[in-house]
Amino acid sequence: MGIPDRGLLDWLDEASTERGLYYANDDDGWDFWSYRDLGRLVLRTAAALRANGIGQGDVVALVQRSSPGFVAGFFGTLAAGATPCSIAPPFAFQRADEYEKHAAHLLRTVRPGAVVCDDESLERMAKVAAEVGLGAPVAFDDLVADAEPLERPLPVPETALVQFTSGSSGFSRGVRISAEALRTNISGMGTWLGCAPERPAASWLPVHHDMGLVGFLLNVVVTGFDGWMFQPDDFIRSPVRYLRCLSERRIVMTAMPNFGLSYIARRVRPADLEGLRFDALRAVIVGAERIDPRVLRDFHALLGPHGLDRGALVPAYGSAEATLAVTGLPPGEGWTTGRPDTAGDAASLAGTAVVGCGRPLPGRTVTIVSEDGAALPDGRVGEIVVSGVSIASGYVGDTGSASGTSLGERGLRTGDAGFVRDGQLFVVGRLGDGLKVSGKMVFAESLEALLHERGIPERRVAVLLGARDGRPTAVALFAAAKPGWRRIAHEVLSEWLGDAELLSAEVPRGGIAVTSSGKPRRRVIWRAVCAGEFPSALGPLTAD
Repeated sequence: MGIPDRGLLDWLDEASTERGLYYANDDDGWDFWSYRDLGRLVLRTAAALRANGIGQGDVVALVQRSSPGFVAGFFGTLAAGATPCSIAPPFAFQRADEYEKHAAHLLRTVRPGAVVCDDESLERMAKVAAEVGLGAPVAFDDLVADAEPLERPLPVPETALVQFTSGSSGFSRGVRISAEALRTNISGMGTWLGCAPERPAASWLPVHHDMGLVGFLLNVVVTGFDGWMFQPDDFIRSPVRYLRCLSERRIVMTAMPNFGLSYIARRVRPADLEGLRFDALRAVIVGAERIDPRVLRDFHALLGPHGLDRGALVPAYGSAEATLAVTGLPPGEGWTTGRPDTAGDAASLAGTAVVGCGRPLPGRTVTIVSEDGAALPDGRVGEIVVSGVSIASGYVGDTGSASGTSLGERGLRTGDAGFVRDGQLFVVGRLGDGLKVSGKMVFAESLEALLHERGIPERRVAVLLGARDGRPTAVALFAAAKPGWRRIAHEVLSEWLGDAELLSAEVPRGGIAVTSSGKPRRRVIWRAVCAGEFPSALGPLTAD
């Protein structure tokens, strides 16, 4: 299957009145928007943007939750011949000052011709826009009020999306995604997953993140199947409601990071699932962060008795610079784990087995290279390099970054460490989040996985690795530590890190700085530690 020759706006010409998007409302019901109604709103939005001075190739920043207005804002920008850029709304950040700093950086990067907000974001964004010298943002409803639709869309611009990286290693970087790359990535996902209009999907992912935007929303709309849409906070408040939707609507495809599976496994009891069935699910795509095999097993143990096939758990790997999808496991195959070879300087002391993220999608090549750029054989850990179709055209503005990710003639150097076994990619961690011990790399994500296995929950601990004052150092950062956590961390880190200095610090619950997609900002925190600017006191990590 797939949609190899489908343009990004072709769906407007054949918009269905029967299929569309269903948005969860506060009454435990759904607000339905057919593709015909969404298409008309898209063309009204395009006309309104043109009337407000948006021209070919201008950037329009969208600061909106998942909503009909966001769909219209995104595709309406394309239909106006302009380039959409999705920016996280304030709800994605716990602290107002962090959000304003983040949003200001993004606006300075893209210098949009217009900023379109939903009502709840308008006041905050007005303050940020004024700070960076932009005109006042406009609420979506005010933008389209009284607008008559364009007769037909204008040509899609060469850059169809400016997509921001997660910013886990520093400030987010704006990535220019061409129309061809975006269309090709959507097509590749359709072929990989067997997407078709008669196969409904559901999501709670935010649309400011590439997994929720490209991996779900754009895939659903361009392909034209029914999408059942939750807000991220809907999912956090009631994962059971989301699971009921999967069962009652016979959902075929959904997606989430490892954290989502873990949250369901922790919060949902077997008794909550009485009468539910998950045998229609063909693909639960798992990506965006390192995948814990224990979490996959726990999730399947909970839903398996209600019909979820183990092969429906579909690990994948991607990045903003690759538009999104790079590798994925075919639905039904069944996930596996692997360990790298131990021979060679680049070998990884991974600690735990690593989940395979599938094989490259058509038109993509994955190579593992050493520090000097030489290709490594199967089983050896090195940097993941991606080439082929749907690679980004480049970065917007200043390309400086501490992330280690770069675009060049040889493709995308991801800054991620991994290895290949029998054609399948296994992702180990970020190269910048590792520490060499006896000539071999230990990765922060691997140590965190061991801490989770020993009972410290996800999002309650982050491990930072690096050199401090010339000495190999590890910091265990706890969010409201419970008795026994420091002992566990001391045992794990001292076992794997040899003579490295072991430190610890504590922040309030929710106080570990994360990106808008929920990843720990390890490099940012580490730089604050080394500069003496970290707000919490550092002390020795002991077994007491």
